[in-house]
Amino acid sequence: MNLLMSLATLVASAVARFGFASFPDLADHVPEIAALTAFAMAAAWFGAGLLARIDAPSLTRVIAVLLAAIGLLLLVEAVVGEALHLGAAPGGWWRPVAGAFAGVAIGLVSSLLGVAGGEMIIPTLIFGFGLDIRTAGTASLIISLPAVAVGVLRHARAGGYRDRSALLGIGAPMALGSVVGATLGAALLPLVPLGALKLFLGAILLASSVKLWRKGAAKAAAAREAAEGRA
Repeated sequence: MNLLMSLATLVASAVARFGFASFPDLADHVPEIAALTAFAMAAAWFGAGLLARIDAPSLTRVIAVLLAAIGLLLLVEAVVGEALHLGAAPGGWWRPVAGAFAGVAIGLVSSLLGVAGGEMIIPTLIFGFGLDIRTAGTASLIISLPAVAVGVLRHARAGGYRDRSALLGIGAPMALGSVVGATLGAALLPLVPLGALKLFLGAILLASSVKLWRKGAAKAAAAREAAEGRA
């Protein structure tokens, strides 16, 4: 469900962002963006299938680790800004290769965590490939849209969206809210202190990861006790 909401948000964000801001020149970064997109799509398809084979306690702990990693990335990005900017010149054989490896990681996180993956894509593009923040934001939308769409398609084929009551009662209202929020966010982009928002969100994600890890540990302990009781 979260992945489906991410898709709605991405579509609205792309329309709103390109409506309020000019499209940056991405010509020098096509190789790494293309590699990131292609391998993120492949990994998202694989990750969505892997999701059904992971037991609940293990999945909870995996999500906790991913949330902690993303939270730390947001905190680092908020604190240092572009201080870790690679400054690498466009071109070079390593860029599409590095993009492929990054795409695999991002696609897996997207499908397992049910998010668009922009929290990882933007720092990767800034710190790893030297893109400025505005160009990285636009490239992130281009990469995320097909990767998330692939994950949604895989979940749909596996029967993940058969519950019509959940889709209509939860999915549709949240999708509508996401469209409104994404549009307002694009309009407020020049006015909002993004560093403060990233610090706030990073702290929330870290707190959530701790809570989820404890929940996963409790589930695992309960499962062991149940197995010992049956034995």
